Amino acid sequence: MTMNNKETVMKKITHTLAIAGIAAMLSVTSAIAQGAAISGEVKKIDESAGKITLKHGPAKSLGMDEPMTMVYRVKDPAMLTKVKVGDKVQFEAEEAASGYTVTKLQKSK
Repeated sequence: MTMNNKETVMKKITHTLAIAGIAAMLSVTSAIAQGAAISGEVKKIDESAGKITLKHGPAKSLGMDEPMTMVYRVKDPAMLTKVKVGDKVQFEAEEAASGYTVTKLQKSK
């Protein structure tokens, strides 16, 4: 093999590995994002307190293995104007010192 052929082969291998690495990162990112979303239903909205009551399935991202109904604070009170009682939603939440807080909220499609 000549030096030019070796360089060409190395470039092809490097290119292939780079593409495979990017595909793997995108796959992991997608899996993480899907795992964080929680399916639920709006049971009550308290705009003045900035809280929402959600009946939801297991919330693995919060360490909750069983379905339950809970009251959550919302990170942005404007979220509460985009849903109404009875809406099916997808949400993400985090645990803070003050309790659980919804960080993302959208109607299910």
